[in-house]
Amino acid sequence: MRLIKQLFDFYLNSSIHVALAVYALGWITLIEFDVSYDENILYFIFFATITGYNFVKYFGIAKFHHRSLTDALKMIQVFSFVCFILLCYFAMQLQLKTSISIGVFGLITFLYAIPFLPKKFYLNNQQNLRDVSGLKVYVISLVWTGVVVFLPLINNDFGINADVYITAFQRFVFVFVLMLPFEIRDLEFDNLKLATIPQKIGVKYTKIMGIFLLLLLFVAEFFKDELSSESLTKTLIIVLITLCFVVFANKKRNRYYSSFWVESIPIIWLLIILFC
Repeated sequence: MRLIKQLFDFYLNSSIHVALAVYALGWITLIEFDVSYDENILYFIFFATITGYNFVKYFGIAKFHHRSLTDALKMIQVFSFVCFILLCYFAMQLQLKTSISIGVFGLITFLYAIPFLPKKFYLNNQQNLRDVSGLKVYVISLVWTGVVVFLPLINNDFGINADVYITAFQRFVFVFVLMLPFEIRDLEFDNLKLATIPQKIGVKYTKIMGIFLLLLLFVAEFFKDELSSESLTKTLIIVLITLCFVVFANKKRNRYYSSFWVESIPIIWLLIILFC
């Protein structure tokens, strides 16, 4: 039982689960726009997510505590390096215009973790975008949206039309709302200067905001040129599932509530589209 828990924790801590979620959203985009499965861009997204998330999460630890790293963290470092090699391989299979777009999102991720800002903008001597007051959830939502909507379509020469922008808006809102249970969970631990949404407006109004945004996400579906009752039904199902996780989020939920169940919602969405 202990071994199973260790393996499961490695699965979460090494960002495999969140990478599957991002991969799922990328595949959903291809399906929605009737584009053939593109293993090069989707595998790139998967390995890039692992590399990027682990870089952001463990950069400071690895930099200042390299000699005292735990065995688990050392394994994550090695695993992340292997994923970096694989992302480089799949990056070489992509179109040049896709690679240029990747460079933009990669730069944002880099600045999110690496100190570069003047002291008046940062917290706790970190000097990176991650610690700019109130910015975290917007940066993550923006990067996820670009990676899961625009990259798959750009790599397949799909014209960026109104439906694409509506889908991008929906994904931004979806990821934004997915972040709310994490913000609520971390309310007791986050520095007050981070100015997270629950810190600024409280848990109750954070949940109300989440419900309102999910309503906007669903209503946006009606503005698409390509609309079907099937897509509306599946979107409604995923909106209701997400709404439940937002409503029942609280500071006392264990780490698996957000880190596993909430991050499983994009995977559930893909499974609904593929098998229902």
